[in-house]
Amino acid sequence: MTQEPPMAEPRDETRALRADIYRLLGRLLREPPDEALLAWLATLAPEGDGDLARAWQGLAQAAGAASPAALARAHFRHLVGVIEGDITPYASWYHNGALMDEALVALRRDLRRLGIARAEHSRDPEDHLAAELEVMALLVETTPQAEAGFYRRHLLPWADRCLADLAAVATPFYARLGELGRAFLAEEERRLAATDGEAPVRFVTPPVP
Repeated sequence: MTQEPPMAEPRDETRALRADIYRLLGRLLREPPDEALLAWLATLAPEGDGDLARAWQGLAQAAGAASPAALARAHFRHLVGVIEGDITPYASWYHNGALMDEALVALRRDLRRLGIARAEHSRDPEDHLAAELEVMALLVETTPQAEAGFYRRHLLPWADRCLADLAAVATPFYARLGELGRAFLAEEERRLAATDGEAPVRFVTPPVP
């Protein structure tokens, strides 16, 4: 997904990390990791004992035990297939049981409003889970006021179910990827819930007696 470049602003490290994770999840869902990415994933050593840290640890261990060739075959089997893979990672499928349906129409309408267009090289409809995660990365980086609305409208209703299906596949790497996606999105839901109801601080000048 692409968007007009924003005005340069100071880098927010937490926001940048969130965007990077959204983008990494999208990359791994869209295509299998190459040798360099797989080797990097195997080196990750997150600290902590929460669900998200354990999910990162699980993905790192699975990456260390996998090969690019095996994951290329597994990606095709689980997420592509001749007609469809074990999982059909499109919002329309999870919403409506068919591809190119109402969920895609609603998504395209919102993307136009946000000024986001599908990348020219992409062959997938915009409601592929990878594409929606890439949109979230863009919004986190450039349009934070729109991220909560987009997440709740286009990811919250179906992404966890899709990732739960991925977590149930037989290939450890992709099962761990599903678990990581679920843990990260659960953290995102908590983050968004924590900001609900926030309002700008108003400074009121007391009347002069």
